[in-house]
Amino acid sequence: MRWGSGRRGGGIEDRRGMGPGVAGGGIGVAVLGIIGYLVFGIDPQVTTQLASQFGGAGQGEQGEVGTPEDQAGLFVDVISTNVSDVWATRLDGYRPPNVVLYEQGTSTGCGYGQAAMGPFYCPADQTVYLDLGFWQVMNDQLGAGGDFANAYVIAHEVGHHVQTLTGASDRVRQAQQSARSEGEANRYSVALELQADCYAGVWAANASAVSDGRVALEPGDLEEGMNAASAIGDDRLTGGRASPETFTHGTSAQRVEWLRRGYDSGDPAACDTFSAL
Repeated sequence: MRWGSGRRGGGIEDRRGMGPGVAGGGIGVAVLGIIGYLVFGIDPQVTTQLASQFGGAGQGEQGEVGTPEDQAGLFVDVISTNVSDVWATRLDGYRPPNVVLYEQGTSTGCGYGQAAMGPFYCPADQTVYLDLGFWQVMNDQLGAGGDFANAYVIAHEVGHHVQTLTGASDRVRQAQQSARSEGEANRYSVALELQADCYAGVWAANASAVSDGRVALEPGDLEEGMNAASAIGDDRLTGGRASPETFTHGTSAQRVEWLRRGYDSGDPAACDTFSAL
């Protein structure tokens, strides 16, 4: 993937090296996060709130804001800036999310955020939280590494920010509250996640146009992204042990399908994942 000369927006808050910011045993919180997602299908945003009650969040935690100068930090800045540049052309009144880099755990507007939950978006403070160790997990344990695979993760989380701005996230929460069963509530969560995958594809299709080619996919990148989408499907992550009614993010096949649909169309209007509910 070509990105090295892309525009840097700055504004990345770097909390790496500050420690987990939690009193008393972060490992227990990590286990809580893993069990919550892989076994019970609990949304990571819910788990962060639970974890804050068990572990407590660091108070007044704030890192350096700007453009991190290490390679990984630069990548996050360039890609998140490019994703927001695309959305600024697609959504009236678009405002970029905040982006925080951290290690192990950190305080968030949604409670205590744990690296074990993977990258996540908190609507309460409109912030994308990234522990970049997740990329290593994707590469080493899931066989889904590479620049575009990493960029897909960032674009997916910014997709959740778009859903907050459009009101889709609020509508899903309201629908879940009136759902007649856990399975029905989870289907709304799956639709939300698949739409974020589709939005990541929309970004990828338009990345070059808004950057004069400075950020662009290269041969094999799309396949790399679809491999990543497949690797983090609910069915694959649970090894087929969980019932589809507990899925919260979608199957591997669904995640690949919607990422591809967003890329092929380049249009957010093609990302209506809710019509199939």
